[in-house]
Amino acid sequence: MKKTKQNKQNWLVTSIMAAVSLTLIALSYFKVVPMSMTEVFGFITGATCVWLVAKDNIWNWPIGIANSIFYVIVFFNARLFADMSLQVIYIILGFMGWYWWLRGGENKTRLKVLKVSKKEVVTLLAIAVVSTFVMMQYLTKINDSAPFLDALTTVMSLVAQYMLTRKYIENWFVWLSVDVIYVGLYASRGLYLTSVLYALFFCMCLVGLKEWRKLVTKKHTEKNLVLAEKGQNV
Repeated sequence: MKKTKQNKQNWLVTSIMAAVSLTLIALSYFKVVPMSMTEVFGFITGATCVWLVAKDNIWNWPIGIANSIFYVIVFFNARLFADMSLQVIYIILGFMGWYWWLRGGENKTRLKVLKVSKKEVVTLLAIAVVSTFVMMQYLTKINDSAPFLDALTTVMSLVAQYMLTRKYIENWFVWLSVDVIYVGLYASRGLYLTSVLYALFFCMCLVGLKEWRKLVTKKHTEKNLVLAEKGQNV
């Protein structure tokens, strides 16, 4: 019963995404709205990628790589150079995440959802603060259109993406914070469709956090059952 309900939900989301995608492609092709086809495909692949991540589906990685390629072009045209560079790094991390999710678990099995350690949180936070300051200085010198916000979101996104490749559940909290900033940043630069995409990302991240929490609960339940069985056999 529960599985049937989930299948219906997945079918509904897939149908809506397909309808929206076809509509956006048509609007862009016939120049009804001022959106490039590159931004449209960036929107489509981005939304699909985040939904697949939320559902713990390995196909999020190749689609995410395609999404990054589209946005390299979009951000170059918008003069958001840090975000453009970020997409290149995303492509590299995409291949790494693809491998880690498939072979990063015990005995090179599929990686399961984990919780980040306190030591790694401190390390990532220190790296983020220093990197944001250094990048902001550089972006100011090259006349980036939003040096502080561009640097901040770039560094936070890299931290979140790294955490995602390692399948840390806390990656969702970082993404939620980044998405809030991106919505305003891209709207102020006239990238309205991309701004809407990040608002959608925010909602999907909430879904992802909920789904991954279920996976963590399931993992702990299975672990307790194994320990209980071992105790009975002793």
